[in-house]
Order: sequence, then C-alpha cells, then structure tokens
Amino acid sequence: MKIVELLNSLKMPISNEESDLLKKFTDSPEINKRELNEREQYLANKLVERDVLTRRNKDGKIAYTKKIRD
Repeated sequence: MKIVELLNSLKMPISNEESDLLKKFTDSPEINKRELNEREQYLANKLVERDVLTRRNKDGKIAYTKKIRD
C-alpha cells in the first residue's frame, strides 16, 4: 500500500498496482485509454471514482490525467 495526497490535501491509500499505474504519468501528464491494457483501464476508472485521476473525452478519445500532488 502507498499513500497519495490529493490536491485538497487529503491523504488516500492506494494499492501497489494502482501506484504502478500512476508511475506511467511521470513521462507524460496525460495518457490515452488506448495506451493502457484492460487491467490498467479498470484501475484507471477506479482511480477516477476515488478522485485521483481525471477522465476526459477529447474528440472521441478518452484520456486520463493525475489529480494528485507529486
């Protein structure tokens, strides 16, 4: 388990698997859904529900961005 700090200063535990997914955002601030495998897409959607990621639809393409402090 890891702890992340949300932009509103709340701290939230995340799994190691979710942490590995968040590490993908170090190279790029935004990741397209197509770049993620099925399991990563599931985890990304769970992180959206927990307010750790933001999901946006840009021209019919879904992209995720982080909403946490680094």
